[in-house]
Amino acid sequence: MLRLSAVLATGLLVATLLCIAANTFEVVAKAVSAKFVVRNSAEVGVGREWIRYLAVAEAAGVAGLVLGLLGPRLIGLAAAVGLVLYFIAAVVTHIRARVFHNIAFPVAFLLLAAAALGHFAWSAG
Repeated sequence: MLRLSAVLATGLLVATLLCIAANTFEVVAKAVSAKFVVRNSAEVGVGREWIRYLAVAEAAGVAGLVLGLLGPRLIGLAAAVGLVLYFIAAVVTHIRARVFHNIAFPVAFLLLAAAALGHFAWSAG
């Protein structure tokens, strides 16, 4: 029988991998100025000129998560904290702009980043 801690650790690792995949997709979408990215950014009041900077910040988070999985857990932990803060800001931006029809996306990304944070906090300590 699997111990609960092993199941939790596996779940957090899987969520971390999903976080990497989802954010990689978003970085690429931002890099190519995908229509849905430009439209959503305009809806929440984020200027098009900010999209590339957001992509760089998100890409740094992805790189940190990958690096953390390869060895230095504290880098993964720092990257996960950064992504959690990034997506808290995204959720707040949606709320301030009163754009609720697609708020599930930044919330889902926030939950994945929080799971990655849990993974690195669990494995670093």
